[in-house]
Amino acid sequence: MEQTTPITDDEILTAHHGGKLAIAPTAPLDTLRALSIAYTPGVAKVSRAIAADPKLAARYTWAHRLVAVVSDGTAVLGLGDIGPRASLPVMEGKSALFKAFGGLDSIPVVLDTTDIGEIVETMVRLRPTYGAVNLEDVSAPRCFELERRLIEALDCPVMHDDQHGTAIVVLAALRGACVVLQRPIAPLKVVVVGAGAAGVACARILLAAGVADVVMTDSKGVVHSARDGLNPVKVELAAITNPRGLTGELSDAVVGCDVLLGLSGATVPEEAVAGMAPGGIVFALSNPDPEIHPEVAARHAAVVATGRSDFPNQINNVLAFPGVFRGALDAGARRITERMKLAAADAIAAVAADGLSASRIVPSPLDPRVGPAVAEAVAAAAQAEGVTT
Repeated sequence: MEQTTPITDDEILTAHHGGKLAIAPTAPLDTLRALSIAYTPGVAKVSRAIAADPKLAARYTWAHRLVAVVSDGTAVLGLGDIGPRASLPVMEGKSALFKAFGGLDSIPVVLDTTDIGEIVETMVRLRPTYGAVNLEDVSAPRCFELERRLIEALDCPVMHDDQHGTAIVVLAALRGACVVLQRPIAPLKVVVVGAGAAGVACARILLAAGVADVVMTDSKGVVHSARDGLNPVKVELAAITNPRGLTGELSDAVVGCDVLLGLSGATVPEEAVAGMAPGGIVFALSNPDPEIHPEVAARHAAVVATGRSDFPNQINNVLAFPGVFRGALDAGARRITERMKLAAADAIAAVAADGLSASRIVPSPLDPRVGPAVAEAVAAAAQAEGVTT
């Protein structure tokens, strides 16, 4: 783990001065001839060609390789509903990561509305401008409907990274932990703390990966079919999780469980982790404050991970989303499927395989092998599934 000196507030604010993005031309503009080719009069020939055959836009513009990073600012990091302007630094950062780790251009689109219909209509109107949509920091449960409606309305890849990027990396990390502990993944008893965007997506991908016993908890305890007041998403979750019919509080659910997956910002007491089965796995992913401090969790669990870079085993979405979108766009995929997400998780786990240990169950976010490996796996999955144009 890289050791650094403490980062000061002034250092952070100075680094963000003027924003983190800029546009650079790919064609020379240093002579009158070059200017005439890149802009007027030469550009008119390109516009006429696209007008005659709209498919040529994919060849002569950046739109088919451009990712729109879209947010309404309603669930920004752990800061909550801080609005679109305050969310923009995060979206700029996301765009910078797309370029650095996926080689993709992207542009932040922060919208001054929380109306799902208005957001969908806006993105439909902007469709000629971009080739894929990365939804970011949209509050639950609205994020589920927004993603679903955008997928239905658009003919390009759409993914809510807070859901699926998290889920992909969690599955990759769990695979790594299971190899270290020499345990199969399917029989694990998993308790998910938090039934929001990330929790729901993680539960679904774990079920798709063959984990049969997943129990969801929220602020009111175990999510189960007999509980009153469940929203439609939790009703659906209750029907496919909790096979042992557990009820009660988090403390009841974790007794004897193998995996505790924290995605809530809640506090998990040490006594709860102590009640897990021997050789347990704890992923305390809330940022900046994990549900339980990793040093405390390590007293009782065999493998511990967080979402922070200053502890071992950082489970970070940057391991997933750049390669997922790169692979989808490379393949000309119309959408991002569950099979593509599972392929991404397997690719991340494979990169980590040559140096696995209890303190290294996923690759470093700076490992240059990750993005290309994920992109290749996702593209292959898209082609095998027949979702490419």
